[in-house]
Amino acid sequence: QDFVELAYVVKGELHQKILGKDITFQEGEFCLIDRNCEHQDYLFHNSSVILFLCLRSDALLEIMDENVTSNTIVAFLQAALMEQKELKQYIHFKPLEGAKEEIEECFRFLIKELHEEKTGCSQIIKGLIMRIYRLLSTRYEFQLSRQQKRDMNSAIFKEICHYIEKNCRTVTIHELSKVFHFQEDYFNRLIKKRTGKTYCELLQEVRLFKAEQLLTHSKMTISEIAEDVGYKNKGYFYKLFEAKHGITPAEYRKSL
Repeated sequence: QDFVELAYVVKGELHQKILGKDITFQEGEFCLIDRNCEHQDYLFHNSSVILFLCLRSDALLEIMDENVTSNTIVAFLQAALMEQKELKQYIHFKPLEGAKEEIEECFRFLIKELHEEKTGCSQIIKGLIMRIYRLLSTRYEFQLSRQQKRDMNSAIFKEICHYIEKNCRTVTIHELSKVFHFQEDYFNRLIKKRTGKTYCELLQEVRLFKAEQLLTHSKMTISEIAEDVGYKNKGYFYKLFEAKHGITPAEYRKSL
C-alpha cells in the first residue's frame, strides 16, 4: 500500500493483528500504521465505530513541512516514506483527559467538509489533518519500544548518510533540516550518538573518502577533485588531507 493508515476508535473496540501480535485498541485510542507494516482488522458482532484516515506521501510531507507534530512522529512519518521494506512499525496512542472531545470535534468538521465539498474545502481539510496530528503529539500518550526506536533511528541515519554522500559537495545542515523535516540539532545528536562525530566531522570524512576514490580511479586534477568534493579553498583541502594521511594528495596518488 502507498499510504500510512491512522485508525481512530470512535466507539467500542478495534481488534488488529499487527506483525503477528493481537492488539486491542479501546474507545478514544488511535493506531498509526506504517505502509510496510502487515496488519489485519478483526470484525466482531459487538457494535463498534472506527474511522480510518489514509494519507499518501504528499500529505505526509505537508504535515512534516508545517512542523506541527513531535520529533518522534516526524521520525515515524519520515521512516514511512523511505523505500526500506524491512522497517515495519506502528504507534499506539492513548488519550489524555479531554483529548477525545477535541479530536472528535476535528473529525466532525473533517467529515462535514468531505461531504459538502464547498469552495476551499481542500484547504480546510488539510488544516484539520494538521490539527489532528498536532493533537496526537500534545494530547495523547504514546511510546515506542527500544527496539522500534533503534530500528527507526537506524533507518533514518542510513538515509541521512546516503544523502550526505550523494550531495557532499554542497550539502548543509540547513538543507538536511528542510529535506528530512527535523530541527538542526537533531542531526548533530543522531550523528554523534551513531558515530561519535559531529555533523561537520562526518561531512569532512565523507568528502575525504570521495577524494581518495577520485585520486585512485580518475584522471581529474587535484584542484578539480578538491572542488568536486566541496572544497573551494585548495590549501584547506591539502591541510585536511595531509592531517589524515601524512602525505599530500599528489604523493597519495603516486603511491598507488
